[in-house]
Amino acid sequence: MFPWQKQKTEAIEKRKARKISKNLKDNIKYIEEQYSYGLNYDFESRTIQGPSGRYHLFFYSTTVDTKQLSDHIVAPLLEMKKDIPVDRIVSVPNISPITNMGDVEKGLNDGSVIIFKQGIAEGFEVNLQDFKHRAVEKAENEKTVKGPKESFTESLPTNISMLRKKIPSKDLIAENISVGTRPAVPVTLIYERDLANEKVLENIKKRISSITVDNIRNVEILEQFIEERPGSLFPTLLYTERPDNVSNFVSEGYIAIMMDNSSSCLIAPITIWSFFHSPEDRYLRWAFANFSRLIRALAYFITLFVSATYVAVTNYHSQLIPIDLLLAIASSRERVPLPIIFEVLLMEIAFELIREAGVRIPSPLGPTIGIVGALILGQAAVEANIVSPIVVIIVALSGLSSFAAANYSINHTLRISRFIFIVAASFYGLLSLLGAILLWAAYVVSISSFGVSYFSPATPSTKSSHDTFFRMILKKERWRPGFINPKDWDKK
Repeated sequence: MFPWQKQKTEAIEKRKARKISKNLKDNIKYIEEQYSYGLNYDFESRTIQGPSGRYHLFFYSTTVDTKQLSDHIVAPLLEMKKDIPVDRIVSVPNISPITNMGDVEKGLNDGSVIIFKQGIAEGFEVNLQDFKHRAVEKAENEKTVKGPKESFTESLPTNISMLRKKIPSKDLIAENISVGTRPAVPVTLIYERDLANEKVLENIKKRISSITVDNIRNVEILEQFIEERPGSLFPTLLYTERPDNVSNFVSEGYIAIMMDNSSSCLIAPITIWSFFHSPEDRYLRWAFANFSRLIRALAYFITLFVSATYVAVTNYHSQLIPIDLLLAIASSRERVPLPIIFEVLLMEIAFELIREAGVRIPSPLGPTIGIVGALILGQAAVEANIVSPIVVIIVALSGLSSFAAANYSINHTLRISRFIFIVAASFYGLLSLLGAILLWAAYVVSISSFGVSYFSPATPSTKSSHDTFFRMILKKERWRPGFINPKDWDKK
C-alpha cells in the first residue's frame, strides 16, 4: 500500500470512529461541515426545543417521507413533557441508537433521519426512506409471450419484495456485503440456505470483499470486478432483468447478486448453456419449447459461420459449390472491384453501424431508421457495384440470426466471434476456419465461473435435470444441476 493510500484509509477510519459528543453544538458543527450545510440545498439541519429537552434533526428532504417525519417525529418531540428516551417518544418502528459518527454518516447516506439530544452521547437513526423510483414495468430486453411480464426496478427493496413473493420461504436469505468507501454500499446476495453450495457462496463473498475501489454504483460495474476473466469475450455471470427467471435459478441452488440503482441482477455460477436458454422455455409445452431451442441453435450457427463459410468456399474451395450456383455468384460479382473478404467485412460493419444507430436513436424513430437505412444502403451498394446481391443476402441472414440470442450479453460474444471467423477464413479457407473454431472451442472449455466448468454438464459430465440442449417434460425432471453441487439434489 502506498503512503498516500495508507493516510487516506487512516483518515476515513478515524472519521468513522469519532464518538458522538454530549455537547449538541459540537455534533451540529461537525455534521454541518461534513455535509456542506447551506451548499447542499436538500440537506436539512433543524433544532427542536421541546418541553422535555433540546433536540436536533439531520436529514435529506429529498430522501425521507416528510409527512411521517412531521407526524411521527417532530410532533411527538414538541408534545412530550416527560424526560424519557427518544426511542420511546418517536412513534416509528424502525429506530435504533448509534454511538459514532460513522454510523451517523451511513444513516444519512441511506436516507434516514438522525436525531441528537442535548446532554446525551448517542444519536438515533430513524428509517423513513422515501427514495423515488419508477413503477414495476414489463421486461424490455427479455420479452416473453407466455409467463410473467414484470421486471426489476432500480429500487432494491422493491426487487427483493418481488422475489419473496415468488419464493415465500424462510430459507430465502438476503445477505448484505458492503463494498466501496465513497460511500460503502451494500451488495445483496439472494440464495436459499438449504440449497446453495457453501464453497461457491464463500467464493463470491471473497471476491466482493476483495474489491478495493472506492466507488461501485450498480451490478453492471460490479460484474467487471468479480468475474474471473474481465478481458474474456464470454460472460461468466448471467445478467437478467426478470424476477421469475431469478426465482427459477435460486430455486435450483444458484446465487443472485443484486444492488440498489440496478434494474437487473447477476446469477452465479453459470454455464454457457444458460445463455442459450430463454425464460419462456419453462412456460411453453415440451414440444414448443424444444422447437424454439432448435431454431435458436440454428440461428447461432448461422450468425457465427455463414459469412465465414462463404468467404472460405468462394475463395479457396469453389469446387464444393454446384456449377449453377457458382456461375450465378461469378456473374453477380463480375463488376464488383473488391475482394470477397473486403466485400463481406464492408457489409458486416455497415450492418453493425445500422444496429448501433437503431439503439441510440430515440425509440419512435429507431426501428424506422434501421429498416429504411438497411434497405437503402443495401440497394445503393448493389447498384453501385460495390457489393454483390448474394453478399447482401448472406450478411442480412447473419445479422438477423444474431437477434435470436436469448440473452443480451451473449449477443456481443456472437457478433465479435463472427468477425474473428470471417478474418480466419480469408487466410486458408476451411482449413484456417476450422483451426480458429478449434482454438475458440478450446478457449471456451477452459473458462470457469466461480469454480464451475463453463461447459458443464456436457463436459465434465455431471448429474443434471437434462435441460442442457433440449428440455425434458417438466414432471419427469428430478435432479438439480450437479455441477453447482447443491445441498439438496433431488427435486421430488
